[in-house]
Amino acid sequence: QVQLVESGGGLVQAGGSLRLSCTASGPIFSINTMAWYRQAPGNERELVAAISRGDTTDYANSVKGRFTISTDIAKNTVYLQMNSLKPEDTAVYYCNVVASGRVRMTMYDSWGQGTQVTVSS
Repeated sequence: QVQLVESGGGLVQAGGSLRLSCTASGPIFSINTMAWYRQAPGNERELVAAISRGDTTDYANSVKGRFTISTDIAKNTVYLQMNSLKPEDTAVYYCNVVASGRVRMTMYDSWGQGTQVTVSS
């Protein structure tokens, strides 16, 4: 099983910054995509940002220009730099990794446990 460990959430004032990290471990042969999702109370989980092999990125319109996703593939780690945070960014943020396993034809679609981000006004 591929396991994900997230860190970096917390409480910040509007306009502030936070950096989330997520490290994957386990029988990974190669990582296909790494992404961050978020879920606010009463809302569905939504994609915040994703990065694929070749460094192709995708962002939700609401975070474009404020958030940056990046990876350190050697460490199987994905980061989410969040700047100019707004109260509406408050949510639990989840890391998602899709990877090929070392065993032939094995694929993993794994989720982190979530980290709370709270932005006060």
